[in-house]
Amino acid sequence: MPIDFRNTNTVWASVLAETLQRLGLTTAVICPGSRSAPLTIAFAQNKKLETIPILDERSASFFALGIAKKSGLPTALICTSGTAAANFYPAIIEARESRIPLLIFTADRPPELRDCHAGQAIDQVKIYGNYPNWQAELAIPSASRGMLDYLRQTIVYAWERSQFPTKGPVHLNIPFRDPLVPVPDIAVEALETEFNPEDFFAGLEPIFGGESSTPPSPPLLRGGEESTMQQWQKCSKGIIIAGVAQPQFAEKYCSAIAQISKSLNWPVLAEGLSPVRNYAQLKNPHLICTYDLILRNRELADKLTPEIAIQIGDLPTSKELRNWLDKTQPKRYIIDPSHHNFDPLHGQTIHLRTSVEHLATNLATILTLVPPLNKGGLGGVQTSPSNEYLQLWRNTETQVRQTIDQKISAINNIIEPKVSWLLSQILPPATPIFIANSMPVRDVEFFWKPNHLEIKPFVNRGANGIDGTLSTALGVAHRNQSSIMLTGDLTLLHDTNGFLIKNKFVGHLTIILINNNGGGIFEMLPVAKFDPPFEEFFATPQYINFAQLCATYGVEHEIIDDWEQFKQKLSFLPNSGIRVLELQTDRRADAKWRQDNLSKFAKDL
Repeated sequence: MPIDFRNTNTVWASVLAETLQRLGLTTAVICPGSRSAPLTIAFAQNKKLETIPILDERSASFFALGIAKKSGLPTALICTSGTAAANFYPAIIEARESRIPLLIFTADRPPELRDCHAGQAIDQVKIYGNYPNWQAELAIPSASRGMLDYLRQTIVYAWERSQFPTKGPVHLNIPFRDPLVPVPDIAVEALETEFNPEDFFAGLEPIFGGESSTPPSPPLLRGGEESTMQQWQKCSKGIIIAGVAQPQFAEKYCSAIAQISKSLNWPVLAEGLSPVRNYAQLKNPHLICTYDLILRNRELADKLTPEIAIQIGDLPTSKELRNWLDKTQPKRYIIDPSHHNFDPLHGQTIHLRTSVEHLATNLATILTLVPPLNKGGLGGVQTSPSNEYLQLWRNTETQVRQTIDQKISAINNIIEPKVSWLLSQILPPATPIFIANSMPVRDVEFFWKPNHLEIKPFVNRGANGIDGTLSTALGVAHRNQSSIMLTGDLTLLHDTNGFLIKNKFVGHLTIILINNNGGGIFEMLPVAKFDPPFEEFFATPQYINFAQLCATYGVEHEIIDDWEQFKQKLSFLPNSGIRVLELQTDRRADAKWRQDNLSKFAKDL
């Protein structure tokens, strides 16, 4: 019997858990506490749910975020009353900004125990501000059939709102009166004979959101003398920007982008944090991965000025690309099915609220219907792949790629930029990799080579913070293929409580730790010239012995001294456990190498 009739709280909590399980929930992450005892017991007793206890609320919330990021399904997150709920806040912000479905259940004191110094009672109603897709406080638990109906349907709505119309977090604050433990209540136990679970849960079935269900947006299909498609067809200076993305079906996503590129004969500027660079086998001959370095050549950047840009999802990380788009102001079409605004540049943009898969399908359909164009193009004579604008992009990409490869392959000492370059070539096929913010994401954008390995990149690029990085990576790796995390030392130190997940973690995570004893990203900023206070207050070196830190948590640790050792350690990944491969680098020397070389790779073209 899935419903626990021992008392009012057990009925209430078990109906909540059973409803979610029938809707499709698979995983609940639970933090310890007294006020949340009814929820903890109900979820733990539901044998169809994986329930994972995690001590630290911030770590737990990012671990849940990682699981939801990997699966695309809502993950439940449960805590007790008081400041426990506040520790979820950073992960909820990230979930909102990166459109990850989370269901947050915060237990609370009943109204009569608030604002009276009852202890562990704070104002939890709408504690997360405007970040949840939807939020509410549930009624005080009641075992009446009418109130259980209310509970069931509220949970159904919460589940739906975590996925529609845009994925994100949903928060329910749940007050409980004593008794918080399942002591029997004869009056409630008597209700069991009157309760028919099949009748009560009739009609409940899994509900899952997906971008493939999004209809084409009206602007894409509107008529008129100059329709959207006709503008694209007539344009010989167009680009496609494949930004940061973590699609559930990466091959379909990359295939759609390749199809659009080949149809329009436009180059694809592919961010390193997108799967596009890892699916180069999808016959995308117009793939451009060195755009950040190319655009540092101002003469080339002027020649490559586009008239139209199709931006798919978020803009790439590259500041060079953003400044170039801001300066040249092409007409920009932003492709994403969510309701978010993806234009931080405030340019001449049109948001087409559809998925790139639908765009590719619609484009193929429309191309069969439009009359031939007088000046060639896709409605008539196919634009030649050798048109000057496209060919300039392709030739430049080839030359810059050769220059980068020759330069980096010759480096024998341990240096940060070579890590990303090498990883893009040596990881086992389809390896999930979580890339930390700050310098790692930028080195990936600069140096990650296009490949056929179908590597799956994951990032927290919603709010772009370093908090919760280890915990999120463990969530991605949990019950997944053996995974990789690429991080700097400060980012790892910011979330070492994530190692407490070790005993509940199922799978393997290799942490590639670039230890430059400080914040390498700040070395690339103007503030680096002002020391003091730069070293103490910005670089903030911590002087940590990571071998001893790892030993504290029972985590395997090894220092990598040369590139052959590095390749050997990553050519085959273990099936279980957590290990740290530490590469000790010189922060200032690496920053100087970037400053000396990034602007030179395309200088003489």
